[in-house]
Order: sequence, then C-alpha cells, then structure tokens
Amino acid sequence: MPLRDNTADHAATDRTFQVDLRGLVDLLSHHLYSSPRVYLRELMQNAVDALTARHAIESHGAFGIRLYADGSVVRVEDDGVGLTEADVHTFLATIGRSSKRAEGIAEQRADFIGQFGIGLLSCFLVADEIHVLSRSARTPDAPAVEWRGRGDGSYTVRTLPASARPRPGTTVTLTPRADAGEWTRPAQVHALARHFGSLLRHPVTFDDGTGGPGAPVNPEPAPWTGTYPTPGARSRALAAYGEEVFGFKPLDTIELDLPAVGLKGIACVLPEAVPAGRRHGHRVHVKGMLLSEQAEEILPEWAFFVRCVVDAESLRPTASRESLYEDDTLAAVRDALAERLRDWIARAAASDPDLLGRFLQAHHLAVKSLAVHDDEILRMLLPWLPFETTDGHCTLDEFARTHRTVLVTSSVEEFRQVAAIASAAGLGVVNGGYTYDRELVHRLPEIRPEATVADLDPATLTAHLDPVDRETELAAAAYLAQARDALAVFDCDVALRTFQPVSAPALLIDSREARHERTRSQLAREQEGGLWGDILGALRQEAPRAQLILNQLNPLVRTAVAIDEPELARTSVEALYGQAAMLSRRPLRPAESSLINRSFLDLLAHALRKDS
Repeated sequence: MPLRDNTADHAATDRTFQVDLRGLVDLLSHHLYSSPRVYLRELMQNAVDALTARHAIESHGAFGIRLYADGSVVRVEDDGVGLTEADVHTFLATIGRSSKRAEGIAEQRADFIGQFGIGLLSCFLVADEIHVLSRSARTPDAPAVEWRGRGDGSYTVRTLPASARPRPGTTVTLTPRADAGEWTRPAQVHALARHFGSLLRHPVTFDDGTGGPGAPVNPEPAPWTGTYPTPGARSRALAAYGEEVFGFKPLDTIELDLPAVGLKGIACVLPEAVPAGRRHGHRVHVKGMLLSEQAEEILPEWAFFVRCVVDAESLRPTASRESLYEDDTLAAVRDALAERLRDWIARAAASDPDLLGRFLQAHHLAVKSLAVHDDEILRMLLPWLPFETTDGHCTLDEFARTHRTVLVTSSVEEFRQVAAIASAAGLGVVNGGYTYDRELVHRLPEIRPEATVADLDPATLTAHLDPVDRETELAAAAYLAQARDALAVFDCDVALRTFQPVSAPALLIDSREARHERTRSQLAREQEGGLWGDILGALRQEAPRAQLILNQLNPLVRTAVAIDEPELARTSVEALYGQAAMLSRRPLRPAESSLINRSFLDLLAHALRKDS
C-alpha cells in the first residue's frame, strides 16, 4: 500500500512571540542597567532626541526641557517633535522599535543618542505606570495623544483635543512606587539631572514644586567650548573644571579635540603616582549626555596617569548606554587620544623642564611602559628617566657620562647583592629588576651610541676582585676545603679575594636562574626513573654554582681562616654564608633559615664555653 503524503495536513502556522513585560523589566533592572537611577537619563535622552528632531524642521525655535518632582510625581516635559497616534502605536507599544531608526521620524540616525527602543521601559524600575501626553509638531493642528503603559504589559491610547497640550512636544509622568523613593525625591531627581545632563546643549530646568523659579540644570556650557581672554585663563578654567569633576588639582590639563568624530574634552594629569596597570575610569558624554564615569576603553592601558572627561558625537553606546561599543571608530579614537598624550609629553620635554620633572617624579613608571614600545618617546625621555644605580638614583644620561660601560642586573636581589662591592670596584651597575628597566637600559646605545650596555654576570664582578697572594691562599687552603664541604649542600663554591669595602666580610653571588636550575636538577634526581624525572632530566642543564667570596681584608675573615678546630671552622663559614644570604635580601630557603639559626646558637655556645 503506497504511503500517503500528509504534508497538507500538517502545514506550519506562523505565530508571534509573547513578551512577559514584568520578566523583561526584571531582566533590565538586574542585567542591563546598573541602577534604577538610569530612568531619568533615559527620559532626558528621549527629550533631547525629540528636540533634535524638532530643530530639523524648525531650526530657529527656542526649545527646552523641564523637569518636575515634588515627591509624589516625576515629570519630564520637552518641546520636541512629539508623536502622532500612529507613532504611539508603532513606537511606544512595540518593544525594541525605536523612532530613531524610522525614516518617517528621522533620516539622520547619527543625530540621536538613543537607538534601541527600550529606554522607556527603564521607567518601570521606579513606577508601575507610565503616562505619556504628546502632540506632534509635524502636523498642523494635530490633536494630543495620551498613552498609558502598565507594568503588566497592558496599555491604553486615546486622542484628546489639541487644548490638552497647547504646544507640540511630549510630557512623561511617573507616579513612583513606595520602594523607589531613593531615586524620585526632589533633591535626588535634581542631582541626577545635574549628573547626567550637565553638558547638554539644550536648556534644562528643574522645579521641585515649592513655587520658586525653576533651577537651571546645565547653566554653564562645557569649558572647552568657551572663549577666554588669554591662554592662561583658558588653562585655569579647564583645570578648575577638572578639579570639580575629579576631586584633585591636576598637575596639568591636556585639551582634546578630534573633529573627525566630534570629540572635545580634557585629560587631567594626576598629581600623584598610581599603581602600575591600574586603569582609571573616564567620564564620557555622547552628545552632551553622560554615558559612563568608568569608560576605561577610551584610552590605552599605558595612559593610567590621566583621567579624561570628553564629549563626542560619533561614539557608539551599548544597549544599556553605560559603556562604549568596541568598534573601529572607538579604536581610532583611542589611538588618536594616545597621540595627543604623546604630543603633550613631547612639548613638556622641549619647553617646560620643570613640568616634565614633576611629571616624571610622579609617573616615571607609566612613561617607562610607553617608552618600551614607542621609539619617539624613548628618544625624548630616556635620558630624563630616573633609575636606581650604584651612584644612587639618577638619570641614564648622567650615569653614562661617568661609566662608559653600563652593567645591568636582571633582578632587584642581584643588584642588592653586588651594589656595594661593584661601587667600590668602580663598576657602574643599574638595577634592572624593576618593571621595564632592563629593557630600557639595553636601548641606551640608541640614544647615546658611545655607551656600551651589558648584563652583569658573576664572572664580570669576580674579575674585578683582587686575588690574594700565593702564601695567603696556601695558608687558608684547609679552611677553604672545610668551607666548600660545609656548603656543598647549597651547591656553593667558596673563594678568597680582597675587595672593598673592608667592612663586608663576604659576598654571595647567586642568580635567580642558577637557583632555579639547581632546583630543577634536584627534582630530576629525586624523580629519577619516573615520567616527571624524564621530563625534568630533558630540561636539565649544567647548573651554575653559587659563589661565597670571602674578603681577606676583613678582620673577621682573617681570624676565621686561621681556625684549626674543624667544628668551629664549619660553624664560622655557615655563619658567613647566612649573613651574606640575608644581605642579598632574597627569600631564604628553609634549609638556609635552619643553617642561620644553628650557626648562631653554635657560635653562642662556643663563646659561653670559652668564657666559662
């Protein structure tokens, strides 16, 4: 029997998604928006966009935004383009559809802040009902339209006589819930309006219902848009604004201007150092409306010595409008702003050495991180940067004048081990253990071709220590043999030399790489025959030994090498090793800590026996 084609009996049916508005509002409040306070920003933003559309058809009108809050209602009124009844059904009742994307309302999407059609829903974070009264400016004698939306997803629309709203525009009224008082009190609404809208280009006023005149929300334009009698007056005005916004007096202000994206603003140089890699948030406004106070992405990571406040036309916000969308435009802006910071450093280096000195004193680490990757900054500032050297803290330019060969250590502990001895021997050593320092020192010949840079290794240092005469070496041979036997457990050799200062009895030369290699070799021996033993054995190299160099010029060492009692000789060399290890300031291994304690107690016991 042939199979029957049942396709016609099971035809697909198109259906429409159902939206749970309460669930959507919960999603917005807990995952999209950082705080219920954004409701006022969204209302102000819609008002600004409505005014932008109104100016497109009436360019010479005097239009503005009025806010009202008396504790029982919050109202936002604008003189914008308004909505028709069809617009209300289309845009207010459809989640995700924005009038800014509709050709009938505005062809130039880039002129508007909002793009996503969800901003009005943020009002449900503080109220259960949204009341909108609007009248369109596009249609002469247009009637007023009233829309009431409720948190359960229902809404009503009705047409009212034009007298219900004599002038075109829109009024949004909220009756706050009892639990939303924190965000809807008159003082809080005024503060939020100032916070979000201080740089808006349209006039905004606030009325608290007490009968007084409306207070201006944005009375002063952005300081970088003003005209000033002198460059000094402009600099002082920008610095005062930066101090007002960020709470610190800037070391200097850098004016930012990128006409291609309509960006203007300032970068305030922090007067004090900040931890390396700690990135400050920057205040970013889009078309005057505050987008974010924590926009790290506007500047590269190395620029942690400034905080910026900028206002841009073409940056793209995310759906929550609390951060910037990472795209090619943002990447280009970041690169351009980084170039402005480089230009400021170059100008300071060329014309204001006092400012440059104060800047480097606070932010030398930030500049070093930049110089590692930026040849221009390297050429300009490497001679000015401070480094820790055997001559104290000084610039490489000063140091290279005294030392034609500049030696650099690979770690802080190695520098501390050799600094006093190298200085007495006339060697010029730079501490390369701090972040970026070793890389930068090795690039010194690019700036001063006559300078030579080399890594400091034990052979270089020991070559500058004077050997003892043959008779002294033979007289100390027995003691040195006992010393090598005592320190064999630490893979440490012992040698006798003369060096300055006389007060230093011993010098321990032991690099971090050598210690790591010895540890790996020891683990390979312990795991011999197993999988890890084979792996570690394959990695094993000939481990360089540490060196304990005893100073024959030191009276204590001259006394120690003459000891003929084996036990006391062993204890003395262990004590000398422990003291040299502690002076190196590197972390002590458990066996070394134990050795230091044991040698101290043994020497104390010997002294007490001798006295008794």
